[in-house]
Amino acid sequence: MQEIKLYAMTCGWITMPAGFFLAGQTGNLAVPVPCYFIEHPKGTILFDTGLETALQSDNADIVKEALGIFAKITTVQYQPGEDITSRLEKFGIDPKKINFIINSHLHFDHCGGNVAAPNARWIIQKREWQAAQKDENIEKQIYSPHHYDLGHDRIEVDGEYDVFQDGTIILIPTYGHTDGHQSLKVKLGDQTIILTADACYLKHSLENMTLPDAMVVNDPESMINNFKLFKKLQDKGAKIVFGHDPKQASTLTDGEIKRIYANDL
Repeated sequence: MQEIKLYAMTCGWITMPAGFFLAGQTGNLAVPVPCYFIEHPKGTILFDTGLETALQSDNADIVKEALGIFAKITTVQYQPGEDITSRLEKFGIDPKKINFIINSHLHFDHCGGNVAAPNARWIIQKREWQAAQKDENIEKQIYSPHHYDLGHDRIEVDGEYDVFQDGTIILIPTYGHTDGHQSLKVKLGDQTIILTADACYLKHSLENMTLPDAMVVNDPESMINNFKLFKKLQDKGAKIVFGHDPKQASTLTDGEIKRIYANDL
């Protein structure tokens, strides 16, 4: 079988209150918006798609509208050429030919680029899709349907899901940050990589079992259980890629799409 390749790219940065990432912290924290591309012998995958391109606008009103409830507490550093379409095309990848989109969850910084891959099949946890359909969540702008309700062929899964049925790309249910959050386990040869997304924002989060501020945690107990799962996998040799860790991200990519090698983690 041909080898599986995993690539990382940084599609902009956002600055938010530090407590959003680590409860009790003051001030602000600038974090990368990571997206991942996977080449598998049976197909290609995007794991998370980053921010919508409207956030590259110089018009403050457009940016404010795009951020919704997050506008008062979020600053975006996001230039033309940093969106997922530009990152992929510069690397020679046509987003329209990608086979699958997998969103960890449906917040604005994880699915804003879904429009870039209109022909992909879309894999989402059924629980997340249901949460994103609730009128109260849309009215509160927790979810914005223009990011994700785009007519993709949707595959709703319930819990763990083996994408290619060969044990190499497996979705892990990591509910807690949202109702239906999911992380991704990738086998690269004899090494396992865990893309946690927002189930674990930072290395510090896992080392100290520190949750984000309560306002961004749907289920604290489940999120702590995710930390325990990641530690267990780490103890077995898995490499953990955190959701928004600035230090780790700088070792994976300077922004441009770059291949991840397990030995580099």
